[in-house]
Amino acid sequence: MTSDRLRKQIDFIVEIDRLKQVIRQTYLMDSSRQENSAEHSWHFAVMAMLLAEHTDEPVDVFKAVKMALIHDVVEVDVGDIFVYDQERMAEKEAREKEAAKRLFGLLPPDQAEEYRALWEEFEARETPEARYAAAIDRLQPVLHNYYTHGKAWNAHGVKAESVLKVNRRIGNSSTELWGFAKEIIEESIRKGYLKQ
Repeated sequence: MTSDRLRKQIDFIVEIDRLKQVIRQTYLMDSSRQENSAEHSWHFAVMAMLLAEHTDEPVDVFKAVKMALIHDVVEVDVGDIFVYDQERMAEKEAREKEAAKRLFGLLPPDQAEEYRALWEEFEARETPEARYAAAIDRLQPVLHNYYTHGKAWNAHGVKAESVLKVNRRIGNSSTELWGFAKEIIEESIRKGYLKQ
């Protein structure tokens, strides 16, 4: 007979499969279509493994990867909120907390507590791992916009000032990665991918 614990874990696994249906504003690097949130989380996790050597402070890479994999689970209920949409961003925190309560609540209590705490740590960005994960979460769409010639930025009328403001948190973890991101942003402006 299947244990209650396993049933709860499977219920969570089934529920988060819906993340594959959440479409983000960011396009795949070949511009063929918009990515979904599950693809974003996977790409973010791989980037977190590869780029950790560029942080300004030591990080537990495995913990950062776990944050990458669960940070957008709440989008199953909330959907993707475009970081440049200030109106929707104002309501984001409250809606995501409700979603976190429901979704992590599907898990056995010990795992619900562990993964909810990890999600909250990511959101607070106060630990080296959370700052690093947040940096990679911002760097990934900058790369996508650069390689798609600013497709999402231009579709939404995003200007350079907003891109610099939203993405400066990259520098909270890595001076080198923020320098790289600024180079890409400046090159995007020069090439006409991003308007002033």
